[in-house]
Amino acid sequence: MARVSSHTLNSVDGSHAAGIKVSLRNLDTQETLFETEMDQGGRLSEEIVNPEGRAQYELVFETGAYWQSHLDKMESASIMKEIVIRFSMPDADGRYHIPLILAPNGYSVWSSTPEG
Repeated sequence: MARVSSHTLNSVDGSHAAGIKVSLRNLDTQETLFETEMDQGGRLSEEIVNPEGRAQYELVFETGAYWQSHLDKMESASIMKEIVIRFSMPDADGRYHIPLILAPNGYSVWSSTPEG
Protein backbone atom coordinates (compact mmCIF):
# COMPACT_ATOMS: atom_id res chain seq x y z
CA MET A 1 0.00 0.00 0.00
CA ALA A 2 1.39 3.42 -0.98
CA ARG A 3 1.04 6.55 1.12
CA VAL A 4 0.55 10.10 -0.17
CA SER A 5 1.25 12.85 2.34
CA SER A 6 1.63 16.60 2.35
CA HIS A 7 2.23 19.58 4.62
CA THR A 8 1.04 23.06 3.66
CA LEU A 9 2.62 26.20 5.10
CA ASN A 10 1.43 29.80 4.76
CA SER A 11 4.46 31.86 3.68
CA VAL A 12 2.77 35.17 4.55
CA ASP A 13 2.62 34.56 8.31
CA GLY A 14 4.51 31.28 8.76
CA SER A 15 1.49 29.32 10.00
CA HIS A 16 0.29 25.86 9.04
CA ALA A 17 -2.27 26.15 6.23
CA ALA A 18 -5.16 24.12 7.65
CA GLY A 19 -8.54 23.34 6.14
CA ILE A 20 -7.53 23.36 2.47
CA LYS A 21 -9.59 20.86 0.44
CA VAL A 22 -7.47 18.29 -1.37
CA SER A 23 -8.30 15.53 -3.85
CA LEU A 24 -6.32 12.85 -5.65
CA ARG A 25 -7.40 11.49 -9.02
CA ASN A 26 -5.98 8.80 -11.29
CA LEU A 27 -5.80 10.59 -14.66
CA ASP A 28 -5.74 7.32 -16.62
CA THR A 29 -8.98 5.94 -15.13
CA GLN A 30 -10.50 9.29 -13.98
CA GLU A 31 -11.14 7.64 -10.59
CA THR A 32 -11.06 9.94 -7.56
CA LEU A 33 -9.00 8.16 -4.90
CA PHE A 34 -9.71 10.60 -2.07
CA GLU A 35 -11.27 13.94 -1.23
CA THR A 36 -10.29 15.36 2.14
CA GLU A 37 -8.84 18.49 3.72
CA MET A 38 -5.62 19.43 5.43
CA ASP A 39 -5.84 18.91 9.20
CA GLN A 40 -5.28 21.64 11.81
CA GLY A 41 -1.53 21.17 11.48
CA GLY A 42 -1.72 21.66 7.69
CA ARG A 43 -1.05 17.96 7.08
CA LEU A 44 -2.58 15.03 5.28
CA SER A 45 -1.65 11.37 4.98
CA GLU A 46 -3.70 8.96 2.88
CA GLU A 47 -3.13 5.31 1.97
CA ILE A 48 -3.50 4.32 -1.68
CA VAL A 49 -4.31 0.67 -2.35
CA ASN A 50 -2.49 -0.80 -5.35
CA PRO A 51 -1.49 2.36 -7.23
CA GLU A 52 -0.88 1.75 -10.92
CA GLY A 53 2.83 2.29 -11.51
CA ARG A 54 2.50 3.79 -14.97
CA ALA A 55 -0.55 5.91 -14.19
CA GLN A 56 -0.42 9.68 -13.79
CA TYR A 57 -2.06 11.14 -10.71
CA GLU A 58 -3.34 14.64 -10.05
CA LEU A 59 -3.25 16.09 -6.54
CA VAL A 60 -5.39 19.24 -6.35
CA PHE A 61 -5.19 21.76 -3.50
CA GLU A 62 -8.16 24.16 -3.51
CA THR A 63 -6.38 27.25 -2.18
CA GLY A 64 -8.85 29.96 -3.28
CA ALA A 65 -11.17 29.67 -0.28
CA TYR A 66 -8.20 29.46 2.10
CA TRP A 67 -6.74 32.77 0.89
CA GLN A 68 -10.15 34.44 0.76
CA SER A 69 -10.55 33.75 4.47
CA HIS A 70 -6.95 34.70 5.39
CA LEU A 71 -6.18 37.83 3.38
CA ASP A 72 -6.97 41.26 4.72
CA LYS A 73 -9.09 43.31 2.32
CA MET A 74 -6.19 45.76 2.04
CA GLU A 75 -3.86 43.06 0.71
CA SER A 76 -3.86 42.01 -2.92
CA ALA A 77 -6.42 39.39 -3.86
CA SER A 78 -5.36 35.86 -4.69
CA ILE A 79 -5.85 34.94 -8.34
CA MET A 80 -4.73 31.32 -7.93
CA LYS A 81 -7.77 29.25 -6.96
CA GLU A 82 -6.10 25.84 -6.98
CA ILE A 83 -2.71 24.19 -7.21
CA VAL A 84 -2.44 21.05 -9.33
CA ILE A 85 0.48 18.64 -8.91
CA ARG A 86 0.85 15.74 -11.37
CA PHE A 87 3.03 12.78 -10.48
CA SER A 88 3.35 9.00 -10.69
CA MET A 89 3.69 6.31 -8.02
CA PRO A 90 6.05 3.69 -9.48
CA ASP A 91 6.47 1.84 -6.15
CA ALA A 92 3.18 0.29 -4.97
CA ASP A 93 4.51 0.39 -1.40
CA GLY A 94 6.21 3.78 -1.66
CA ARG A 95 5.73 6.90 0.39
CA TYR A 96 5.14 10.06 -1.64
CA HIS A 97 5.48 13.25 0.41
CA ILE A 98 4.56 16.45 -1.45
CA PRO A 99 4.82 19.55 0.77
CA LEU A 100 3.79 23.05 -0.32
CA ILE A 101 4.74 26.53 0.79
CA LEU A 102 1.86 28.81 -0.19
CA ALA A 103 1.62 32.48 -1.06
CA PRO A 104 -1.48 34.31 -2.33
CA ASN A 105 -0.25 34.20 -5.93
CA GLY A 106 2.45 31.56 -5.93
CA TYR A 107 3.77 28.43 -4.31
CA SER A 108 6.82 26.24 -3.92
CA VAL A 109 6.56 22.46 -4.12
CA TRP A 110 8.98 19.57 -3.87
CA SER A 111 8.66 15.87 -3.21
CA SER A 112 10.46 13.19 -1.32
CA THR A 113 10.14 9.44 -1.47
CA PRO A 114 11.86 8.09 1.64
CA GLU A 115 12.76 4.44 1.80
CA GLY A 116 10.28 2.06 3.42
